[in-house]
Order: sequence, then structure tokens, then C-alpha cells
Amino acid sequence: MHTTSPPLAPAPKVLRRRAVSAALIAAPVLWLGPRAQPAVARRPTPSQTEGPFYPVAMPADSDNDLLRNGGLNYSVGQSAWVEGSVTDLSGKPLAGAQVEIWQCDHAGHYHHPGDGGKADQRFQGFGRVAVAADGRYRFRTIKPVAYAGRTPHIHVKVRLGQRELLTTQMYVADDPGNARDFLWRNLASAERAALTVAFVPGKDGLQADFPIVLAA
Repeated sequence: MHTTSPPLAPAPKVLRRRAVSAALIAAPVLWLGPRAQPAVARRPTPSQTEGPFYPVAMPADSDNDLLRNGGLNYSVGQSAWVEGSVTDLSGKPLAGAQVEIWQCDHAGHYHHPGDGGKADQRFQGFGRVAVAADGRYRFRTIKPVAYAGRTPHIHVKVRLGQRELLTTQMYVADDPGNARDFLWRNLASAERAALTVAFVPGKDGLQADFPIVLAA
């Protein structure tokens, strides 16, 4: 009478081969897992000339509402909110900084003696605001207009204490005068993208978002 012998256990070498094969099969699952995304490189906002019309003396009213100059209300032009964030190259908000803007009125005149004193007195023309803890700033003004030799733009300056960190100009996206403007035309494409913003309809007027990045 013959008896069936129990199956022999695999040899240790065979077990090792099976273990290696299983590891190779499972390994691609690990390789296909999520990968860490590289940090987005931030470029500092390009600087531009201050121009000839920075205020000789700070106006009595220099808050962030350029459509109200003291007790006068300015209702000409297209009202707009210009806002954004001020951060360093790592994305950290630059709380404590001050943002200044200045621009011409609806007829193309600045509050400056070099422009003949023709500016509308209802338009404040210059404003400054402290950057909030989250890096945000906001101004109420008008969509900029063109004047002789220049495409529409708003001048921008950023200070931190006594330090002047940036002086530049902000332009209007798709304005036909941009290509003829000597300052806008001389910008590289990436610089144009950084300084040119869209003014889009919002619930309380046009809205323009202008982020400012500083190598501070």
C-alpha cells in the first residue's frame, strides 16, 4: 500500500526569488504616488521711471479714496477699485509697507505745478495706504486715461519706513495706445504681463488686481 508523501516546502532560494518578484511588481505602485510640486518662482515687479508729476508737497487729503478730495466728490470718468497684494519673493506679505498711487484726472491733467494747474480739484489725484497684515491694499479711483504722448497708466510707489522699495507704472490691458507708448513698448513680454492688468466690471465699479512682488 502506497502513501502519498506531503508536498515539499519551497527551498529558501525559491522563497527569496518570489519575494524579490513580488517587490518588483508592487514597486511601481509606490513610484506612481503623488510627487511634490516645485515651488513657483516669483519675479520682482519691474520698476519704471517715476515721471515728472510726483507731488511736490503731499496733499492735505491723501487717503485711499481718490474720488473724494476733502469735501469734494468726483464723479467724472469710470470709477474703479485698484487692489492687490504686496509680498516678498517667497510670498510672505510685506505688512507695514505703504503703497502710493498718483495719476491724471479724466481730462489728462495732474495735480502738479508742471502741468499748469489745470487738474480737476474734485479729484484727489494722489493716495497712499498701509498694507494690511495679509499683504492687501486697495484704492478707489478712476480707470486711467491717455494724455498727449502716453497710454493710460497709474504710477505706483512702495515704501517701507524710510526705504523706497519700488517705483513703477501700471497699464491697462488691451488698450490700443500701449503699443505706441515708448515705456510700455520697451518692456520685455514678461515685464508687460506683470505691469498690465485688466479692468473688469464688478458689483461696485470696475475692478483691477495688481499684485506687487518685491525683492525686499
